[in-house]
Formats: sequence, structure tokens, C-alpha cells
Amino acid sequence: MNITKTDIETVRGETESRKDRQVDLAPEAQNKAIDTRFYYEPMMAAHPPHHIQWPVKLGDKFLKFPLWVSSMTGGTPRANELNHRLAKAVCRFGLGMGIGSARIALEDPDRVNDFDLRPVLGNEAPFFLNFGIAQIERLLRSGSVQSVKYLVKRLDADGIIIHVNPLQEWMQPEGDRILSVPADTIMHFMEEVTLPLIVKEVGQGFGYESMKKLLQLPLTAIEFAANGGTNFSKLELIRNRVKSKYLMPFIEVGHSAEEMVDLSNSLLSELGDKVQCHTLIISGGIKNFLDGYYYIQKSNTNALYGQASELLKHAKVSQEELDEYIQYQIEGLMLARTFLTVKEK
Repeated sequence: MNITKTDIETVRGETESRKDRQVDLAPEAQNKAIDTRFYYEPMMAAHPPHHIQWPVKLGDKFLKFPLWVSSMTGGTPRANELNHRLAKAVCRFGLGMGIGSARIALEDPDRVNDFDLRPVLGNEAPFFLNFGIAQIERLLRSGSVQSVKYLVKRLDADGIIIHVNPLQEWMQPEGDRILSVPADTIMHFMEEVTLPLIVKEVGQGFGYESMKKLLQLPLTAIEFAANGGTNFSKLELIRNRVKSKYLMPFIEVGHSAEEMVDLSNSLLSELGDKVQCHTLIISGGIKNFLDGYYYIQKSNTNALYGQASELLKHAKVSQEELDEYIQYQIEGLMLARTFLTVKEK
């Protein structure tokens, strides 16, 4: 290969331009904050290949990366557009998703197609429909719980999510009353309907006794929905001006994602062979890939992390904005896996 004088001058010019720019930007690059959760180990690994994946199992399927699109919304034209954007991104990057409450699809057959995301997702992506515990309770009482199974089959979903949300329902002006103990309702449902099942909260997380009960059920996964992310009890209180004056202290009740990881680790050790659920979706205040990586590495069982509002924020802008966000979340996650170790597990 012959290198000409012109080539040398071009390279020299590019180098000088880059270095001059670095000098200009140096004052802006002073960093005072340090993330103290990790050891950074630049000596111990090369850059990860661009094609590398981080497969994680959920039920009978695998995600290419441990990022779950937590169920958010559904059943309105605007929500449908956002869910289609999310589904396209899930397909592109090999992720998995839950969709917002599919209650309306049971109540109005004309709305079933609003939740038909399998053609967008492709066959490989885990896809779960979402129902509230109060609705499941009513379906059991009316003897029509099999309608959930039929809807899962119609939409080629992999299973369902039951969200347990007693505080949200109480704060919501139109909220349903939960008449049975949610743990009993879930066990009754599992006796009546054979479906892969995820149980989640909606912004408060689960305490010791609740997690202890859930870990002993043959669930596909438990999703934390811990306190720290979108809190649906607070959302409903904001809508309910009278109750918000008096019941707002409840928004501070609950458990953080970190507390729940520690709690689940303790329970896994305590319960031993009694544990039947071996997958956690760590969600609730996960702002970026470093949070997700930290909690996954701290967990002593199969784990992935979920995001809702952060993904929704980018999905509202455009498909391109959402795809770019996820692309760099994955890139950051793989760099973290290569160069960072958690200080205290």
C-alpha cells in the first residue's frame, strides 16, 4: 500500500483537529460524581464484539438481552401506536414485553385486535397480556376465567401478567374493590387455568411475606414494580383531589428495587427447595443500563430488568428515537458487563 504525501497531510489534519477539539472540551469534561457501586476493571478485558448477546430465559423463550418492556398502556388509539413502536423495537433487538391492561379486549370483542402484536413482534419474542387482580377475581366468581385462556390463544401470547394493585384501586375514583386475598385468587386462578403467569405490583413493590408467598408459587416470573418508578397509587391520587389531601403519605410506602433484590436473595436462601419461581424482573426506578446491570448482578437467581416510563418517553417521540435509546442501552449494558463488577453482592 502506497501512502502519499496527501494521505499523510489528511491524517495529520484530522488528528490536529481532534486534539484541538479535545483541548476545547477538557474544562467541560471535569467529573465530580462517582458511581460507587462498581469496581471498574480496564485491565481485565478487551472491547466486547458488536455481535455479542446476553441471552436470558423467560418461560420457554429467550431474550437476546436482559431488558424487558414492562407493561404500561393499551386499548386506546394513542396507546396502540405506542405499543406498536415498542413491539417493533422488541422484535429488532430481541427483547420481550408485556402489554398494558387487556381488560377491554375481554369486555369488547371489537377491541381484541388492539392487542394483536404478535405479527409485529415475530415468533421469538416473549409476549404477555396484563390483567388486574380485581378482574381475575371477578372472572373466577362468575365462572368465566377460561376467557383469559382463549384470549391468550387468539393473540398468540405466551401467557399473562396479573398486577396486584390494592392501593391503586383504593385511590382510583373508578377503582374496583378487591374482595379476596390476592394470594388466594392467584392460586385459585392457577388451579383453573394452565398458563405461564407473571405477577407484578404497580409502583410499591412487595414486602417480605408477599415475596415469600410468590417465590413458592410455580410462576414464570415475579416483576417487582418497586417504589422508585411510576407509582400508580400516586397517579390516581393526583387525579383524586379530595383523597390526595389526606392519603398522599401512602406514596412513600413500599420497597425499592435494591431492597427487593436483597430481600429476594435472603428468601431464596431461607426457602431452599421450596422455591418454585426462579426468575425475577427487576423494575421500579431503573433509569439506565447501569441500574439494570447492578441489580441483575446482585441477584442470586435468573434475572432481567424492566423499564416502562423511560421507554415510553422515547416511544412518544418516534420509532427512531426509541430504537436509538434501546440500542445504546444495550451497548452500555454490554460494556458494563465487560468492565464493571459489583462491589458488594
